[in-house]
Amino acid sequence: MGTGKRGLLTAAVAVVCAVTVLGAPGTAFADPSTPTPSPSASSTTPPLPSTASNKDLEAVRTQLEALYHDAAVATDAYNAAEEAAKKQSAEIVELAKKIVAGQEKLDDLKDRAGAAARAQYRTGGLPDEAQLMLTDDPSEFLDGAGRALQGQRATKGLIGELARTQQDLEQYSKDASTQWQKLEAGRKTKAAAQKRIEKQIAAAEKLQSRLEKKEKERLEQLEAQVALEAQTAWLDTGVLDEINSAASVQGKKAVQFATAQIGKPYVWGAEGPDSFDCSGLTSEAWRSAGQAIPRTSQEQWKQLPHIAVEDMRPGDLIIYFDDASHVALYVGDGAIIHAPRPGRTVTLAGAGSMPILGVVRPDA
Repeated sequence: MGTGKRGLLTAAVAVVCAVTVLGAPGTAFADPSTPTPSPSASSTTPPLPSTASNKDLEAVRTQLEALYHDAAVATDAYNAAEEAAKKQSAEIVELAKKIVAGQEKLDDLKDRAGAAARAQYRTGGLPDEAQLMLTDDPSEFLDGAGRALQGQRATKGLIGELARTQQDLEQYSKDASTQWQKLEAGRKTKAAAQKRIEKQIAAAEKLQSRLEKKEKERLEQLEAQVALEAQTAWLDTGVLDEINSAASVQGKKAVQFATAQIGKPYVWGAEGPDSFDCSGLTSEAWRSAGQAIPRTSQEQWKQLPHIAVEDMRPGDLIIYFDDASHVALYVGDGAIIHAPRPGRTVTLAGAGSMPILGVVRPDA
């Protein structure tokens, strides 16, 4: 791509920056294996003076990044627990159906086994020699002996099927119990994640509420500037010179879906149609294109085929940050559409405005 087109893109991104804050957190975070900062803004950020300096606002911006990043990680955990709960609930329903059908089969087998036992009892259980002596027709005896042998074999098969059905029922019950335990553990995980999300967002909102209107505007400008500088640095690597792949048919559909969602609010855990979180947007975009993909950004990174950045095409997903806590849909010309964070809406942003972990392709 020529410098003229890149300059046009940079100008377009600058306009977007002026209208709305670009992106989720705009600078690299600490490695996720290290402890995150305390979510309490009041305990880690000194009281703001009546007129905050640039240094004060930068401290606020950094604190907000940490809070919203932690909320994003917790949101992924919440979404993963939600997906697991859906799967486990469906498995429990299927196991319940198997248990009901197995019990009906067991009852039928017991009735048939009882009938066979009663029929055998009616013959008196006499040995063959005695039955031969008591009958006047040897051929009738032979016919009866053959039927008795068949009956014994059938009864033996019936008993075997009865035992197998009982074993199946026991296994179904064990499986159902295991799924219930997993479901309960998932509920606890989801509840803990929800609590953490709400705590981080509340802390972020409290921190922002301490700013005056003009300071909030300056903070937005500062956030936009950081994102724009990151995008410009990314473009200056010449990466767009290498990116020239056309979108697939499904990729185009995913981009069309994401474009139609621009302006809708970010809500954690949301999958549309009125609001989205980051992975809710990307998973629904690809669902609309006929391709089911994992629900969370971390699972999208783990399970979908990885693509080199220079080979990406519109419709591919860009995964951000070392812990894969954010995802966006690449739409071409160095731009993405994503659901940034609480308080923001689905928007267009620069693909390089956040630290890129890698790229995945749902329809590889």
